[in-house]
Amino acid sequence: MIFVASCVESAARTLGISAKEMFLRMKRVDLIRGYILKHYEVIHSESRKHVTEDIVGCLLDWEQRKSKRRR
Repeated sequence: MIFVASCVESAARTLGISAKEMFLRMKRVDLIRGYILKHYEVIHSESRKHVTEDIVGCLLDWEQRKSKRRR
Protein backbone atom coordinates (compact mmCIF):
# COMPACT_ATOMS: atom_id res chain seq x y z
CA MET A 1 0.00 0.00 0.00
CA ILE A 2 3.01 2.29 0.38
CA PHE A 3 3.50 2.05 -3.38
CA VAL A 4 -0.16 2.94 -3.97
CA ALA A 5 0.09 5.97 -1.67
CA SER A 6 3.21 7.08 -3.47
CA CYS A 7 1.45 6.76 -6.83
CA VAL A 8 -1.55 8.75 -5.59
CA GLU A 9 0.65 11.55 -4.25
CA SER A 10 2.87 11.70 -7.32
CA ALA A 11 -0.06 11.77 -9.75
CA ALA A 12 -1.81 14.41 -7.62
CA ARG A 13 1.28 16.62 -7.70
CA THR A 14 1.50 16.23 -11.47
CA LEU A 15 -2.12 17.33 -11.95
CA GLY A 16 -1.93 20.02 -9.27
CA ILE A 17 -4.69 18.55 -7.11
CA SER A 18 -4.84 17.20 -3.56
CA ALA A 19 -3.99 13.59 -2.83
CA LYS A 20 -7.52 13.15 -1.49
CA GLU A 21 -9.06 14.35 -4.76
CA MET A 22 -6.70 12.10 -6.72
CA PHE A 23 -7.60 9.11 -4.56
CA LEU A 24 -11.32 9.73 -5.11
CA ARG A 25 -10.85 10.04 -8.87
CA MET A 26 -8.83 6.82 -8.96
CA LYS A 27 -11.43 5.07 -6.82
CA ARG A 28 -14.27 6.13 -9.16
CA VAL A 29 -12.67 4.35 -12.10
CA ASP A 30 -11.16 1.49 -10.05
CA LEU A 31 -7.62 2.51 -11.04
CA ILE A 32 -5.98 1.40 -7.81
CA ARG A 33 -7.15 -2.19 -7.95
CA GLY A 34 -7.62 -2.42 -11.71
CA TYR A 35 -4.26 -0.97 -12.72
CA ILE A 36 -1.79 -0.19 -9.92
CA LEU A 37 -2.28 -3.36 -7.87
CA LYS A 38 -3.06 -5.55 -10.87
CA HIS A 39 0.20 -4.59 -12.59
CA TYR A 40 2.30 -3.99 -9.48
CA GLU A 41 4.97 -6.56 -10.39
CA VAL A 42 5.66 -4.76 -13.66
CA ILE A 43 5.27 -1.09 -12.75
CA HIS A 44 6.90 -0.96 -9.31
CA SER A 45 10.34 -1.41 -10.83
CA GLU A 46 9.94 1.42 -13.35
CA SER A 47 11.11 4.99 -12.76
CA ARG A 48 8.86 7.24 -10.68
CA LYS A 49 8.50 9.60 -13.65
CA HIS A 50 7.41 6.79 -15.98
CA VAL A 51 4.98 5.31 -13.45
CA THR A 52 3.45 8.73 -12.81
CA GLU A 53 3.04 9.43 -16.53
CA ASP A 54 1.41 6.02 -17.04
CA ILE A 55 -0.95 6.46 -14.12
CA VAL A 56 -2.01 9.98 -15.09
CA GLY A 57 -2.55 8.89 -18.70
CA CYS A 58 -4.50 5.85 -17.62
CA LEU A 59 -6.63 7.89 -15.21
CA LEU A 60 -7.55 10.44 -17.86
CA ASP A 61 -8.31 7.70 -20.38
CA TRP A 62 -10.44 5.67 -17.95
CA GLU A 63 -12.34 8.79 -16.85
CA GLN A 64 -13.04 9.68 -20.47
CA ARG A 65 -14.25 6.15 -21.24
CA LYS A 66 -16.48 6.12 -18.18
CA SER A 67 -17.90 9.51 -19.20
CA LYS A 68 -18.71 8.23 -22.70
CA ARG A 69 -20.51 5.17 -21.33
CA ARG A 70 -22.82 7.41 -19.32
CA ARG A 71 -24.05 9.24 -22.40
